[in-house]
Formats: sequence, structure tokens, C-alpha cells
Amino acid sequence: MAKKLYVGGLSYSTTQQSLQDAFAQAGTVTSATVITDKMTGRSRGFGFVEMTNDEEAEKAIEMWNGKELDGRRLTVNEAKPMGDRPPRRGGFRDRG
Repeated sequence: MAKKLYVGGLSYSTTQQSLQDAFAQAGTVTSATVITDKMTGRSRGFGFVEMTNDEEAEKAIEMWNGKELDGRRLTVNEAKPMGDRPPRRGGFRDRG
């Protein structure tokens, strides 16, 4: 079963292709996504990589967590499901 990994600390110059190429050293990458700011299109410094199975995901974590990619030290761990996060507050329309 595929496993999704969170990758933090990405360089602003890291692309989805370079992220995929780096993690492909640990196994088959199903998808690689660099999260970008909607207004500027610039990387927000983190992304997600989906590996085909648990073994390859663990290998990718061991290979890349704490290591450098494009001059930045990465944080790599298993991504948490979206439902585990509290609702966001703040912003223009939130009157509390």
C-alpha cells in the first residue's frame, strides 16, 4: 500500500521533478508535490512524496531525514491524515 511522506525544509529552488528524482533513490515514487503559495507561486518550503509501499517509505525516511537537498536540511516523516488537524482560525473574515 502506498505511503505518503511529509518533506519539510525544502529549498525554494527545489522542483517537483528534483524532489521525485531524489526520493526515487529509495524506491518507486508514486507522486511528488512541492506546495506553493497561491498568490506568488513560490514554494512554501515543504511538500509531499508518495512511495509505493511501507518498506520504500521507511528507506526514504532513513535516507533523507536530516540530510541536505539543494543546500537545505530536510525533515522527512510519515504524513498525518488531513482529519487530524484542528480547524484554522484567523484571517480577514474570522470575527472570533
